[in-house]
Amino acid sequence: MASVQQNGQRYGITDPISLGGPTELDVIKTRELEKYLQDVGLYESEEEAERREDVLGRLDQIVKEWIKTVSRAKGLNDQLFNEANAKIFTFGSYRLGVHGPGADIDTLCVGPRHATRDGDFFGELQRMLSEMPEVTELHPVPDAHVPLMGFKLNGVSIDLLYAQLPLWVIPEDLDISQDSILQNADEQTVRSLNGCRVTDQILRLVPNIQNFRTTLRCMRFWAKRRGVYSNVSGFLGGINWALLVARICQLYPNALPNMLASRFFRVYTQWRWPNPVLLCSMDEGSLGLQVWDPRRNPKDRLHMMPIITPAYPCMNSSYNVSASTLRIMTGEFQRGKDICEAMEANKADWDTLFEPFAFFEAYKNYLQIDISAANVDDLRKWKGWVESRLRQLTLKIERHFDTLQCHPHPHDFQDASRPLHCSYFMGLQRKQGVPAAEGEQFDIRRTVDEFKQTVNNYMFWIPGMEISVSHTKRRSIPSFVFPGGIRPSHTSKGTWDSKRRSEHRISSTASAATTTTNEASSESKVSSNSPVDGKKRKWGDDETLTDQLRNSKHVAVSVPVENCEGGSPNPSVGSICSSPMKDYCTNGRSDPISKDPSENVVVFSKDAPESHPIEKIATPQAPSQETEELEDSFDFGNQVIEQISNKDALSGATAAIPPFEATTLNGSPCSNVAVEELEVLPMRQPEVTHRASVQQRKPIIK
Repeated sequence: MASVQQNGQRYGITDPISLGGPTELDVIKTRELEKYLQDVGLYESEEEAERREDVLGRLDQIVKEWIKTVSRAKGLNDQLFNEANAKIFTFGSYRLGVHGPGADIDTLCVGPRHATRDGDFFGELQRMLSEMPEVTELHPVPDAHVPLMGFKLNGVSIDLLYAQLPLWVIPEDLDISQDSILQNADEQTVRSLNGCRVTDQILRLVPNIQNFRTTLRCMRFWAKRRGVYSNVSGFLGGINWALLVARICQLYPNALPNMLASRFFRVYTQWRWPNPVLLCSMDEGSLGLQVWDPRRNPKDRLHMMPIITPAYPCMNSSYNVSASTLRIMTGEFQRGKDICEAMEANKADWDTLFEPFAFFEAYKNYLQIDISAANVDDLRKWKGWVESRLRQLTLKIERHFDTLQCHPHPHDFQDASRPLHCSYFMGLQRKQGVPAAEGEQFDIRRTVDEFKQTVNNYMFWIPGMEISVSHTKRRSIPSFVFPGGIRPSHTSKGTWDSKRRSEHRISSTASAATTTTNEASSESKVSSNSPVDGKKRKWGDDETLTDQLRNSKHVAVSVPVENCEGGSPNPSVGSICSSPMKDYCTNGRSDPISKDPSENVVVFSKDAPESHPIEKIATPQAPSQETEELEDSFDFGNQVIEQISNKDALSGATAAIPPFEATTLNGSPCSNVAVEELEVLPMRQPEVTHRASVQQRKPIIK
């Protein structure tokens, strides 16, 4: 497969879009960006950097002392005892070099075969750490998908994972990048090693590490400001953003961060999900570990925004993304693209791009999820469990109500006057572009009841752990969610988002008036307009790149070489997805989801109480003139990706594949069912309930 070759190194699975180098303006804008990131405090001081290095050195000493203690206790001979060793590796933002002040350090302890995870790592090492005065806030999580211990060492936050290798001795120069390191390793060890292996592979696959780091800092900061940085909430986490940025660096190998940030939004605005983002070809390996492959794994076909890790076994790092969160991120990509284009015309600046998303101004209706516990330790455990389940509420709403959209806020809020409580919020709105019927009703009581039952089945639930879900109007949002606990006296004005909402409101009104005025005349002219009308044909010829991509049936994203950027045109550039990836991108149809019976609905009216239990929840009865929601940047119905997984195409590649039933009602290759968590979660024995026995409840709000 053709790929770019520069200084003897190949990057990516396709040729670059542009080999053009930076212009003088790019150099100036990049300096401005670097200064901006410095001024907002994204870089740690030299003193803090040295303290982190000292802490890592101390941690390495601790695990070496630990392994000696374990080896002596298990009666190893003198040679093995003298050679006994454990080693510390780093990964995540610290290893990538994009961590900020106060960020925790993701670390991995690699130990020998005789040092077990349960008995020794969560036993002896945990005991040793608990007795050290420099160790505080020790929090072991042995039952997590990737077991870890969290603690502070000399004030620096550490997340410590453990990998138990089938070796008697761990060499000091151990190379964990080799696939052979995974041989005979247990599943939890493979997961623990994956973080380090993926991080190191990313750094090998980008053409310029410094440009990659600056761009990634920019995109991480942008994502946090815009409320789309949270893997657990169904958005993207640190590793996801790193992979997306790395792909842009491959496509523009000679670009500076200013241009890379701009092209990030341009490319991903036009990306045809669920085409996967890949940094390298996928290796099926020889160890038999499962890799992401929707041709063979039906569950992989449900993934809506696949971002594939580059280290074996290749996995989808973004399986948490749902239809609602994908829509929100796509809208944010479009906004970023528009602002970057305005910046090129000196009509916007970095402040505009990094404007915080006004979540509590964006919707009229919110779900408020309140949780509480008897003490701080119980609240921490309860909070972690609830956060891991909140995405299921979004998925259930999507599954049961195809015209209702949910926007989860990625963070919790705490009321200073109630230290053992915290709250989560989700914005609700009618799906964009769907006409609203008079008195349209949404009754999500049953959906919320199912969610609460799932949460309350927590295996380690104890009395005092409570959860409640209620509907809250925008004007009744509690003041503790606002900075300083002070509610703004008026909505934000003069920002990019407020201007866009105003423009959309004006254009929508004008469009409706034009449609009404011209309706009769268009009907009278329809007979005189030929299907091959010259004007219509000319409009089609002038179709923009974005329009072509929206309507294209091709699997790959076609992006032309940008000669204006100083690069030589490359006629071989056809797409930024490799042709073989057709085999991974499938599409299908499913039967429409039947709606709940009308007797189970609740009417949402303007005169509804301000805040009330979920049984009384309400959503807007009709679209308001005040446009409050993020705009859909695409009509996903026009992005149906060509079905590749038919019997003829895949008969030679794999055995019979179960029918793919993972499309939404509008035809996009997305799931109508919840994509379950990959990990086995601690659950109490569920109560046996029968849907038919649920007592019919009358609408409360009118």
